[in-house]
Amino acid sequence: MTKTNKILHPGLNPVNDTQLTRESWKIFQIMAEFVEGFERLVKISPSVSIFGSARTETDHPYYQLTVDIARTLSDAGFSIVSGGGPGIMEAANKGAYEGKSPSVGLNIQLPHEQSGNGFQDISLTFRHFFSRKVMFVKYASAYVVMPGGFGTLDELAEILTLVQTGKTRKIPIILVHRPFWEGLIEWIKNTMVTEGTVNPEDLDLMQIIDKPEEILEAIFKHYEEVGFEPSHEDAEKIALL
Repeated sequence: MTKTNKILHPGLNPVNDTQLTRESWKIFQIMAEFVEGFERLVKISPSVSIFGSARTETDHPYYQLTVDIARTLSDAGFSIVSGGGPGIMEAANKGAYEGKSPSVGLNIQLPHEQSGNGFQDISLTFRHFFSRKVMFVKYASAYVVMPGGFGTLDELAEILTLVQTGKTRKIPIILVHRPFWEGLIEWIKNTMVTEGTVNPEDLDLMQIIDKPEEILEAIFKHYEEVGFEPSHEDAEKIALL
């Protein structure tokens, strides 16, 4: 059988020098985001990343609950990291700002739904979601996930995937407000586990807790067993993120 030559992408115009140069220079933009993030966040440990909807109003119960959670964790010595925007992100930064530990905002440039809130001791702005997501994971001692939309689900799926595949250390992943999350957990259990796309024990990677003090207790309980200082193996995983 004679192998024939393939014509790749017929009909597409070749990339011109201007386009190629622009794409190549993006590498340096991305590098700059990583370098600034690493330099400014390396000293915030231990920290907790908090996620949730940008659309939550300040008078919504989720908002005040997030403020209370962030303040409780901040007073216990955890820096609080949020997406830096409005809604739940603002509530997380506000609670930390009122607490004893740093309030960190990892802002993202978006066409809508994102403007930096005024409760940030440390503020970084990213163009690229993927470099921002690394910063959420790399220095986090725990994830607290409030009710939210696609972005919140994206961050939840990201940390679950990294922990499940062993690409980062196991940390507490806490979902807040049982009525919001219970349907998702049941769907994972009844559909994904049943279909064999995840293992039953993968459900143990996350837990639902609704009260600030119980969230703090769950985080400390985890680290009473493993210690806050990463093992050599875990430190290598974090370094390679």
